[in-house]
Amino acid sequence: MMTQDSGSSVDVMPAIFVSHGSPMLVFEDIPARDFLAQLGQEFGRPRAVLCISAHWETAAPMVGGAAAPETIHDFYGFPEALYRLRYPAPGAPDLAARVVDLLGEAAGLEASIDPVRGLDHGAWNPLMLMFPKADVPVTQLSIQPPLGPDHHLALGRALAPLRQEGVLVMGSGGAVHNLAQFRVDRMNPADWAIAFDDWLGERISAGDEARLVNYRRMQAGAAEAHPTDEHLLPLFVALGAGGGAPARELHRSFAHGSLSMAAYAWG
Repeated sequence: MMTQDSGSSVDVMPAIFVSHGSPMLVFEDIPARDFLAQLGQEFGRPRAVLCISAHWETAAPMVGGAAAPETIHDFYGFPEALYRLRYPAPGAPDLAARVVDLLGEAAGLEASIDPVRGLDHGAWNPLMLMFPKADVPVTQLSIQPPLGPDHHLALGRALAPLRQEGVLVMGSGGAVHNLAQFRVDRMNPADWAIAFDDWLGERISAGDEARLVNYRRMQAGAAEAHPTDEHLLPLFVALGAGGGAPARELHRSFAHGSLSMAAYAWG
């Protein structure tokens, strides 16, 4: 739950990681949808949201600076109703500038602002459920998959002060994300998916940064759970913003077979 910063009227927000699943999430009758629909009420209304989505990759950190970010439909082959959805939340240009400053000061990174970047489905899909009125300003920070977990942990550490400023730092990806498994079994989680999801939850709850950043060497099914890193990297930003402390498990379930919809909060 939200707490008050001592000596300040600004609410201290948590850092969170959510699994956003299929682009059809907002239409689905699954436990994860119900969970996300109540999650915004648990934390209250943040001053703004900084979303780190698995679906924006750049060579160096970039932040969305649009005052009115467009809803990006970055997928294909879905029902027409999905493409008609819009999430007209205001942008957060001031927050974007603050993020650039923090990354430069605390991590020595030359981040830049993309003045037209909209919100991809890693951002608007969960936010449409969490804050359906679309009245919370939001911007995105990109990920850099070739730089790995340690880099993203450092990003999060640099951004930790935002939590004291009423900003919800939200990593959005997938605790287990292997789309190839759809062709094998769309109904039941694979043994390796369950094992990785359990291991990840245990390490997160223990605040075990060392094993988490080395997850590919530390967990036998990691290569199947994450053939590529991008859907887990937002978790490391949230972990860093949370100070590496043990996290609180918010939700655990699977969707579409082996997509883990797990979510965690730091603070």
